[in-house]
Amino acid sequence: MPTLLREDQLDAWRRAGVLVLPGFADAATADALRRRAHEIVAAFEPTPAETAVFSSRDRSQLSQRALAESAGQVRCFFEEEAFDAAGRLVVDKARAINKIGHALHDRDAVFDGFSRDPRLAALAADLGVTDPRLMQSMLIFKQPRIGGEVVWHQDASFLMTQPQSVVGFWWALEDATLDNGCLWVANRRGPLRERYVRRGEGFVTERLDTTPWPSGDHIRPLEVKAGTLVIFDGLLPHASAPNRSAQSRLAYSLHIVSGRAAWSPLNWLQRRADDPARGF
Repeated sequence: MPTLLREDQLDAWRRAGVLVLPGFADAATADALRRRAHEIVAAFEPTPAETAVFSSRDRSQLSQRALAESAGQVRCFFEEEAFDAAGRLVVDKARAINKIGHALHDRDAVFDGFSRDPRLAALAADLGVTDPRLMQSMLIFKQPRIGGEVVWHQDASFLMTQPQSVVGFWWALEDATLDNGCLWVANRRGPLRERYVRRGEGFVTERLDTTPWPSGDHIRPLEVKAGTLVIFDGLLPHASAPNRSAQSRLAYSLHIVSGRAAWSPLNWLQRRADDPARGF
């Protein structure tokens, strides 16, 4: 398989656990993905049982049943500020969705094709991910005015393998700026601080390490143009601020793990035995 990354890029990955690849998706591809994202929302007709809210600040608001069911589905989750105190939408449905997850890469033809671009298999090989499996995908809207904050976290807290193997691919489908809630990343990986695990019929966050989340000179924003691919290691802390601007910040993310690593039975995401995760 051809190598896509230069040696200096691989050195940067080994040092910091993050790479920024501008122009990975060309303008036509980014436009097609944006159109498909909005088509999915337009076709979504929520029932009262399907008005699941996503909040990274307060996970008690998250429907754990909806989360678990989305492991092999395409499911819409609302912004926490999309509803008033009486539970009524205060914005149009098209502006109310926080994200769509978590199996777009398997259930939607457009995102399946994009997620299985041969270049991604080459990148995974360059980064040392053996026998990669596509585990999770999300469209993250970061809606104008109400786009929610994503607090500091590490992807290895939510997609646990032994040994740790998760790598995230994140594409800006619209320009990401400080105004509309671009990604912030730490300057380097860190110890795994917490894990989000199954307990009985629900999920809980367990603290593993008291190391503070990075701040000040130890973090930096990633303002990037549409089409840019950001790759980050599962132990790299990252976050994003709320979007109070008039411009959305649509992004697509895909997470892969090594098929040779043990998938934890404590993970929230569990695919059915007859519907296992597949590779590229």
